[in-house]
Amino acid sequence: MEVKVLGSGCANCRSTAALIEQVAAERGVAISLLKIEDMPAIVAHGVMRTPGVVIDGRVVHAGGVPSREKVQGWFDAPPA
Repeated sequence: MEVKVLGSGCANCRSTAALIEQVAAERGVAISLLKIEDMPAIVAHGVMRTPGVVIDGRVVHAGGVPSREKVQGWFDAPPA
């Protein structure tokens, strides 16, 4: 699973990346975490408020640190 955290490298962006890494580890989900700080690349994703989060090419969050519950939902296995 490819996860991108889009932002300037501010405290909220770092907190978001750390939270994603922590929740993924707790759930045993292997991720590739990329931090994108290039503004044209961020805007190319359609994100105007940071931090933004992109999972496997889809924007799932923009603006502010996401809640732990929201991040957990990103890693929930789909129903069998």
